[in-house]
Amino acid sequence: MPFPPAESASVAPRPPPANPPPPLPLPGAPTLGMPPLPEPDSGARPRVSARGRLRTYFLTGIIVSGPLAITIYLTWWFISLIDGWVKPLVPASYLPDHYLPFSIPGLGLVIAFVAVTLLGFLTANLVGRSVVEFGEVLLARTPVISGLYKGLRQIFETLFSANGTSFRTVGLVEFPVKGTWSVVFLSAPAAPDVQNALAPGGDHVGVFLPCAPNPTTGFFFYLPRADIVEIAMSVDDAAKLVMSAGVIQPDDPHARIQAMAATLRAARGEDAPAPAPQRTEA
Repeated sequence: MPFPPAESASVAPRPPPANPPPPLPLPGAPTLGMPPLPEPDSGARPRVSARGRLRTYFLTGIIVSGPLAITIYLTWWFISLIDGWVKPLVPASYLPDHYLPFSIPGLGLVIAFVAVTLLGFLTANLVGRSVVEFGEVLLARTPVISGLYKGLRQIFETLFSANGTSFRTVGLVEFPVKGTWSVVFLSAPAAPDVQNALAPGGDHVGVFLPCAPNPTTGFFFYLPRADIVEIAMSVDDAAKLVMSAGVIQPDDPHARIQAMAATLRAARGEDAPAPAPQRTEA
């Protein structure tokens, strides 16, 4: 039995939207008033050649082994120097080297350390102080040695005194011309005769300006304390700053860790991490 034909239902078309969205531009095409779409990231990292990796590893090895090798060399040289001075003064029968088929390095340094410590202990006592004063009287009567001994003793007492303040403060002065600053070490206040000759009632301080890269040479002069800018830097950091001509800045552990991480990333061919976005308050 044939079915009756179905009635065709008419479907009304949807009305167009009030604000149709603009068409998406193609990547790289110029747009008006719209930021360009970012290019798709392929995720491929720049490859580092074997030569570049070998160079990075070699420089990293130099940075690690160079200071270590120089430190070991200087330490060995100092120990050998003290052994060469002390061991000839000790009878051979008291040295272990006389009974062993090899030499013991550092034995002279140990003997010198014990001898100097024992001398300081005896000098702190009444008997030892009397002996030292008697020796100083004999040296004071010697024409040439007396002045040399007194000068060296004053220098050692000033530098190695536990309560001294000489060469323990770092400052900045305008030298050699106005507007240029140099690193100086504060020595000691001016003596009364020098102070009265410069400006009676003033406050002048002796400063030492080291030369780079050899800080053992330099200039010494007196300046008013108001012309010196004292900075919170240790003497060791200031000496390294002068010897390296400003290359070695005061130690920063965080910067050192970042430098080591950058070296490792360069060896692996990785990109540096992007800095963290800073939060801004509205």
